[in-house]
Amino acid sequence: MSGFDADRQAGVRGSPRHARGRVLPLVPEWLAAYQKAWLRPDIIAGMTAAAVVIPKALAYATVAGLTVQVGLYTSFVPMLLYALFGTSRTLSTSTTTTLAILTGAALGELSPAADPASLVATLATLALLVGAILVVAGLFRLGFVANFISEPVLIGFKAGIGAVIVLDQIPKLIGTHIEKGSFPHNLLATIQSIPHASLPTVAVGAAMLVILLTMERFIPRAPAPLVAVAVGIGAVRLFGIDRFGVSIVGVVPTGLPSVTLPDWHLLAQLAPAAAGIALMSFTETIAAGRAFARSDDPPAQANRELFATGLANIGGAFMGAMPAGGGTSQTAVNTHAGARSQLAGMITGLLALGTILFLAPFIGSMPHATLAAVVIVYSVGLIKPKEFRKILAVRRTEFIWALVAMFGVMLLGTLQGIVVAIVVSLLALAHQVADPPVHVLGRKPGTNVFRPLSAENPADETFPGLLLLRVEGRLFFANADRVAQKILPLVSEAQAKVVVLDLGGVFDLEYTALKMLGEAEQRQRNMGISMWLVDLTPGVLAMVRRSPLGQALGEERMLFNLEQAVARYHGS
Repeated sequence: MSGFDADRQAGVRGSPRHARGRVLPLVPEWLAAYQKAWLRPDIIAGMTAAAVVIPKALAYATVAGLTVQVGLYTSFVPMLLYALFGTSRTLSTSTTTTLAILTGAALGELSPAADPASLVATLATLALLVGAILVVAGLFRLGFVANFISEPVLIGFKAGIGAVIVLDQIPKLIGTHIEKGSFPHNLLATIQSIPHASLPTVAVGAAMLVILLTMERFIPRAPAPLVAVAVGIGAVRLFGIDRFGVSIVGVVPTGLPSVTLPDWHLLAQLAPAAAGIALMSFTETIAAGRAFARSDDPPAQANRELFATGLANIGGAFMGAMPAGGGTSQTAVNTHAGARSQLAGMITGLLALGTILFLAPFIGSMPHATLAAVVIVYSVGLIKPKEFRKILAVRRTEFIWALVAMFGVMLLGTLQGIVVAIVVSLLALAHQVADPPVHVLGRKPGTNVFRPLSAENPADETFPGLLLLRVEGRLFFANADRVAQKILPLVSEAQAKVVVLDLGGVFDLEYTALKMLGEAEQRQRNMGISMWLVDLTPGVLAMVRRSPLGQALGEERMLFNLEQAVARYHGS
């Protein structure tokens, strides 16, 4: 059975079983269980979300260096396909700031000065690869891969993305042009361009920022991006502000996009970037879906989400869309507006289609400063100083990892930043497992509670000649020597005659670590120090009994708990 089929059968309550192992049901599961009472809230939510999704998609397309209609196409096909096959009832799927900047970086590295036809083929290839990677990952049950980026590292990565996007949009907001380069180069060039800013463009950009920020602050449920876009278009159409040097989008083609075919020769070149974008797409999708799931919603199925998001990207690839994924802010709007099922997402997609067919001429009158303001306001949200402070308050090391991920994006580039984020996460994991804690324990007075000695509990009892130690985590070849290095000075300092190792927190004892523990026991025995083991889990106990260490200890030196060990020591 494929991973997708297993996910489907374990998924939505009441899902029908499908004969002959079909990969997809003919009728979406959510539609088969649809309730009439959901129709009105779904329509309202779909329309409300569209008022946010469509203007933001237009803006994010420009972040990727693409024409605004690409944003419309991304709000249409991927939105519909995800709604048909996804498991989240309220997830809104188009593009996001992160995906837009990664897409732009991939396209820019491959063909920085490509002609429009070549750019369309390259984009189709990239979106198709992203979708194929997600589908294959779903079939092979690789949904756990998203967990390879830790939360602090992801916070740092997104903060770096936010800083890159905001800096990229400032010249558009003030009406200047700079030659793009590294983040430090762009920062310096942007500062130097400020004296050459276009005052009319600055005025438009400032007005857009005021509208967006004021509405977000005082009427957060209102479609602020739609209002800003409408005001910008109205200013051009009614007052002709473009005559004063305010740059506008220009001609936007009306009608459905023509079918775009990928360039198969670019598969190998785009594969690394597509893998990074696919990882980010899934990470954002599953995070948004879980964050806004109601208590009565079916549980999110990671592998099914991979498959559905992959199909959305594959379908979008042939219709001119950029890589897509679930967006947190638009999903929040969809949820708060009352969405009850995936029909809300379909309504949003159909409204995007209506915009493509009928409103394209109006979109052409939109100032670039309006789009820049939308991007800046919603990209700044990726930079969360409060989250950095929370991480620092809990663990300094994790805070450093977050900073490394952030500066990795800013200094090395967005695509390389994904590699930095993954490597940093793996290093953080390796650091944690390679350095398990070893605690010296004392007994809380008048109880049988044993806890690590600390300045907060100076009255905890210790016992002359008896050293109580607790080791936590998995002991294996990579950390066994480190644990031994921690224990030796503690034994010497305590002048212990008996060392008791509490292994209740050790869920696995690998052969190398077990051998080193046996050698340590023999050395201590030669020095007149006895080692006892307590609170062994069944699996660890079975391993110790089969080893030379178990034969050396015997049953009398493997005890149930610390209280028994203290009692035996005092009775010896």
